[in-house]
Amino acid sequence: MQTKIRVTGDGSHTLYVPEIDECYHSAHGAVQESMHIFINAGLHVFLSAGKPGRFEADAGTMKEKDRVKVLETGFGTGLNVYLTLSEAERLKTAIHYTSLELYPLAADEALRLNYPEILHADRRLFEKIHLSPWEEDVDITPYFTLRKVKVDFIAYEPMEVFDVVYFDAFSPEKQPELWSEDGFGKIYAHSGSGAVLTTYCAKGAVRRVLQSAGFVVERLPGPPGKREILRGRK
Repeated sequence: MQTKIRVTGDGSHTLYVPEIDECYHSAHGAVQESMHIFINAGLHVFLSAGKPGRFEADAGTMKEKDRVKVLETGFGTGLNVYLTLSEAERLKTAIHYTSLELYPLAADEALRLNYPEILHADRRLFEKIHLSPWEEDVDITPYFTLRKVKVDFIAYEPMEVFDVVYFDAFSPEKQPELWSEDGFGKIYAHSGSGAVLTTYCAKGAVRRVLQSAGFVVERLPGPPGKREILRGRK
């Protein structure tokens, strides 16, 4: 898909896809949207429940079962990965992050984005995220392992149990097949007790599908420009 860079309300970039008339992020602010929905309402809520993954020892001493398992539908620009990596480093929390994307951006296209500058963070880590190979676990830092999977979410068969889910597919109007009860049921079946799912979409139909899949769903205030978001818990 051909894309064009656009500057959002907080100064951070997003990509516009003319083919489907859709942006990857909110025009009101890409970084603030992702922080609000996925980091603050998702990852932080799971960690605040005292689940495994937070520790003070060397990351290499952690057993795989103790790592927080994050699943993302829609790798996109890599912004959610980058923000989660930053939190893993800041909180000394071991995270294994699986990101699904059927149509990945070319690395040179993604690396034009200004997230490292906006976040005053290490650009080398952003580059490592995008240049790392697909279909294998890559240790981006001692605290953060990334697995990028080139697959349609509909065909994806999880092999592990997840703690946090970022549901960040294009909107139900553009990709209705991704927002089905079967899809959310698959996530629910592969989520651990206390797992948290967040999504930017607060439509009643999506809320009902999440509930039918088994999640306890709540509406939360959205980021600037968006009235509400949804969070589901197992």
